[in-house]
Amino acid sequence: MKVLVVNCGSSSVKYTLFEMTSEKKVAWGLIECIGLPQAFYKRQTINSAEKKEAVKVTSHTEAVELIIKGLLDKETGSIKNINEITVIGHRIVHGRDKFSESVLVTKTVKKGLKECFSIAPLHTPAHYAGILAVEKMLPGVPSVLVFDTAFHQTMPDYAYMYALPYEFYEKDHIRRYGFHGTSHNYVSQRAAVMLGKSLDKLNLITAHLGNGSSITAIEKGKVIDTSMGFTPLQGVVMGTRCGDIDPAIIAYLVGEYPEYKDGSVLNDLMNKKSGLAGISGLSADMRAIIQASSEGNKRATLAFKMLTYSIKKYISAYYGILNNIDGLIFTAGMGENSAIVRETSCKNLNALGIEIDVQKNNERSSEERFVSTENSKVKIMVIPTNEELMIAREAKKVLGG
Repeated sequence: MKVLVVNCGSSSVKYTLFEMTSEKKVAWGLIECIGLPQAFYKRQTINSAEKKEAVKVTSHTEAVELIIKGLLDKETGSIKNINEITVIGHRIVHGRDKFSESVLVTKTVKKGLKECFSIAPLHTPAHYAGILAVEKMLPGVPSVLVFDTAFHQTMPDYAYMYALPYEFYEKDHIRRYGFHGTSHNYVSQRAAVMLGKSLDKLNLITAHLGNGSSITAIEKGKVIDTSMGFTPLQGVVMGTRCGDIDPAIIAYLVGEYPEYKDGSVLNDLMNKKSGLAGISGLSADMRAIIQASSEGNKRATLAFKMLTYSIKKYISAYYGILNNIDGLIFTAGMGENSAIVRETSCKNLNALGIEIDVQKNNERSSEERFVSTENSKVKIMVIPTNEELMIAREAKKVLGG
């Protein structure tokens, strides 16, 4: 059984083809800069090295057509005909409160997805275009939508509600949704395997730390809180996002600076010009921040401390809410690759039973591993995320495979 995973961005299409018997990647690639004068196509298979080429692609439909042609290529392709693909899994960033689990695409589902356009205008229309493109290029092959927000739908109302007038929730669906759900779901399942216990018997804190970061509290396998909110802006300090701020700052900026009366300009400030980049004035890349800090750059040091302090605050808060945890998991770009971010985020949490083994933590590896001390009450784990595989599993499950 083969599952094709498709992830459509506003100007890109990323894909992975899985053979689900072994859950191994067969082919994968990316088309980016769709609609620009020159687009770029990167592709690779399990049997061939990466190929890169400049292409002209004006729409998501053309991008999907190019991807399917590549998969069918007699010399470098991975399938002989489209019937080898059993189902397509689509990554969808935001399902609002309409979708609490993965669903098979139908006319009704597509109508519901269109109703989510306004809440994620940069992402959902692109996802929708990808669904239509796949339907055109792979007629008769079923599609499944897998939502980043779905894993967080088990949060209780007192955790997901904001203390605004209730009508904003009823009319505009303003509430905490959370993101990176597919990643949090995957690593929590892997943690259960590593700990040798059923997930419904575990309390976990999962830290997805990348350019965008979120931390999630999981009680007996169910999410009870997560750091991102109505949008991916809330929570810890991130690469270019400010994370938690006093909401009155927004009103102040609008009053003091005429340009911020335009909501899109203000949104751009908080999402693209803040965080590590805004504080350091250098970069959103943690590697550059760490390097500059080691050379004595005070603003880079400040940015690093702000980020790791915000991570530590969420870990501590969620420990208190859970009243005991079995495991703390680090994943995604920074979580998997930055030993100093993990070490600093765990520093002085000994009272909570969180003790990191510095030597284990500093060992380079791309494998799942424990980095806590032998005496640590809480097991600290580094687990590489695999959102594409999780989407493929969900697609298979929904189809009844």
